[in-house]
Amino acid sequence: MALVWYGNQSESEARNFGALAVIHPLLERMKIEEIIDRHLPADPRAEFSYGRVLSLLIAARLYHPIALSKIGEWAALSGTDILWGIPVEKLNDDRFGRCLDAFFDQRHSILASVALHVCHEFDVPLKDVHYDPTHILFTGAYEGAEPREGVVGAGLVRSDDSLKPAQITKGRGTDDAPEGALMVHVGLCTVVDEFGPLPLFGHTIDGNQNGHTAVAEQFALFRKHLRPTELTIFSDRGTFSVGHLRRLKNEDFYAVCSAPWHEFKPLFDQHRSRLKWKEASYLSVEQERRRKDKSDLPLEHYELATVRHTLVDEESKEEIPCRVIFVFSTADQKVVRQQRQKQIGKLREGLEGIQRSVAGGNRSTDENSVARRVQTLFGKKQAARYFHWEMVPLTAKERSGLPTPRRGCKAPTHRFVFEFDEKSLKQDELYDGYSALVTTTPPEQGSVDSIFKKFKQQNYCEHVNHQFKGPLAVRPVFLQSPHRVEALIFLMMVASTAYFLLQRIYRQSAPKDAKPNDRRTTTETILRAFNTYVLLIHRRRLGREVQTTRLTTRQRELLQRLGFPTPAQVLSQRLPRPPT
Repeated sequence: MALVWYGNQSESEARNFGALAVIHPLLERMKIEEIIDRHLPADPRAEFSYGRVLSLLIAARLYHPIALSKIGEWAALSGTDILWGIPVEKLNDDRFGRCLDAFFDQRHSILASVALHVCHEFDVPLKDVHYDPTHILFTGAYEGAEPREGVVGAGLVRSDDSLKPAQITKGRGTDDAPEGALMVHVGLCTVVDEFGPLPLFGHTIDGNQNGHTAVAEQFALFRKHLRPTELTIFSDRGTFSVGHLRRLKNEDFYAVCSAPWHEFKPLFDQHRSRLKWKEASYLSVEQERRRKDKSDLPLEHYELATVRHTLVDEESKEEIPCRVIFVFSTADQKVVRQQRQKQIGKLREGLEGIQRSVAGGNRSTDENSVARRVQTLFGKKQAARYFHWEMVPLTAKERSGLPTPRRGCKAPTHRFVFEFDEKSLKQDELYDGYSALVTTTPPEQGSVDSIFKKFKQQNYCEHVNHQFKGPLAVRPVFLQSPHRVEALIFLMMVASTAYFLLQRIYRQSAPKDAKPNDRRTTTETILRAFNTYVLLIHRRRLGREVQTTRLTTRQRELLQRLGFPTPAQVLSQRLPRPPT
């Protein structure tokens, strides 16, 4: 048994180096500082380059998102000031603000340069791109925010310093955004393959604009700065329009886009009896597990059928040949019917309550008040259209036969009657579980089954957006200048690329016989493994002496798999030897 005893107090100071052990080598290999400095030459009078300061800011967001005013304090506690060679007192709001101002003027170009370097350095194919916009909410007043000119106009594509920041303004309410909330929209282009998602490029639009504007501007910027030779963009129904398909077609690119069902329901009805359905090979991870484990839980699947079709762009009258892929999901069918029945049950219960209230002569049971109550009950619920109601006046004979009203009530003058339209319900059930995709890809480029499988990777975009707004924490944003807000958002896009690149590097290095869990290792797991790693600082007469501590077996394994140097190797190269 090993002996443990208490020793004398040490004069050493500890620095929680933590995840910087992997963050710093990652940013070095991405050449973040070098790329920024190439676009933003430093003022000869400046103590530190823009790339040095902004790469430190990216590291801060990856390590632990904090307000800009707290970064100096964090740098002192973590040893970042030593690693980046910037004294703590120099890490102030003014310096970060000036660097963000400079970054704003080259934001698209820097983001594109990082994307191209990452694709080349880490063998990422920039051919199939998933696009998905999301919103970022703001609080406070942004008087400087104003509508801006679009990206595309007068035969040019505006970007960098020729494009104002997106307007922080009231946008459409959603499940996680109250009506009238201040916001901007951020669209991210993400590559998805067997190693997971990797966001590479993005753009912002005004808070009151929609997906049609977002995808049009994103494509223009993508083509200008990344100059792809071949490209297929996958996106959801909010971005679908014939104009979107036309823009891609005119550049010899392709689109795969989820489409609003109501626009293709007539085509579905026209061909429904002749459609040839085939079961899709795509299965969710959960459904694959159920089949592998021979689970008793429901086994769901997708079925696909395709129709050749031609769309016409109203603006140019140009014809767009395409394929419409009709999709049937057994899981979606069940979910839709369960949600509808739940909604019907609540509406029926509410109407029955109003019916009893009217019959009892309670307050607010006159015709106008009842109409307001029903309107409130129905709201925007889709199932409301199955119910029809009316206030039927009571005859004199019916009124005379009523019992004496209870205290506080009055004798009713009407009867509340409602009916349920079973026929309309059955008609709607015929379309439960169906959806439509539109693709302009030629048949020789891929089967319907392979296209659908790639499209389902769109689910990873939600994960990317969650990380962008969660662990990387674009919010809270304390900057009052819309220019600096936009610059910070673009800087977070670089951080997002770094975040997902880390797990990609690890997964790519996994041996062929690696366990499934090892192949799905996440950045969060990697960063957490270094939470306990510290540096020791000794105060000497001539300055500070930095000592690295011993890595755990797991930490050393992670660095070896990633191909990163150890903290000892990094610091021994960056810091001078002690004076003799």
